[in-house]
Amino acid sequence: MEHRPQGDQGPCSEDDWLQDPASPGSVTSVRVVFLHGMFMTHRCWDGWVERYTKLGVTCEAPPWPHHEASPPEIRAKHPDPKLGALTLPDVVEAMARVVSAGEKPVLIGHSMGGLIVQLLLARGLGVAGVGIDSAPPAGVVAFSWSFIKSNWGVINPFANVNEAFLPSPAQFKYAFAHTLPEAEVASIYEQQVTPESRRVGRGPLSGAAKIDFTQPRPPLLLVAGSDDHIVPTALNRANWHKQRRSPGGCEFREFPGRVHYILGQSGWEEVADFVLEWVKKHAG
Repeated sequence: MEHRPQGDQGPCSEDDWLQDPASPGSVTSVRVVFLHGMFMTHRCWDGWVERYTKLGVTCEAPPWPHHEASPPEIRAKHPDPKLGALTLPDVVEAMARVVSAGEKPVLIGHSMGGLIVQLLLARGLGVAGVGIDSAPPAGVVAFSWSFIKSNWGVINPFANVNEAFLPSPAQFKYAFAHTLPEAEVASIYEQQVTPESRRVGRGPLSGAAKIDFTQPRPPLLLVAGSDDHIVPTALNRANWHKQRRSPGGCEFREFPGRVHYILGQSGWEEVADFVLEWVKKHAG
């Protein structure tokens, strides 16, 4: 099923969301694990974690390996050979250990974190999953100039695969936040941006990202931003068409005017509330 936007009605109030923990569809009994993507850390979820926690949701936002420090500290160590050696399977296994350490959760991932959500769901490690501007599984393609330009620092075949890539502020703005004001982008870059392993970035092109779309799995929601450069809407839709072949189904929602920095872009609360409403319906 595809959900189309019904206009920006603004975020819901906490009173609209909070329910009796014993009632059907209650969000207060749900464990949510947030998975971040490339070039950021788990701190990119801070607003979502705070919002959901106030509603009684048990939230975790684990860092990837070598992403535990603050972004300025990680940038100061660039190039870090340990970060450069990180692979997509390394991250998936680290996140699988976190996910398996408690009650089976809802998985919510952004960008490469969205792909990790899909890989973990395929292994039965969640009750439901949400991929937001998700990197695609192996074999899902939709070429565009913005995709190639945004990802070139990682996929460039002549680049040193052993050295992590740190985008410049201009490169970050184009890929993540091209419609946002310069001052806002500069602040986001300072507070959130990190170098990233080229090996992780090339993971979707490998067998490590392969998914059998015909196999049963828990429910999945894919969310897209209409103005995303690095994961264009066409790529999200191509993924949706593949994923809905599963008996578990797949729903799709596109938010107009949203860029890849959809998690923190002005009005992010609308996206967070839509996702939580979907979780209430599918996490039981």
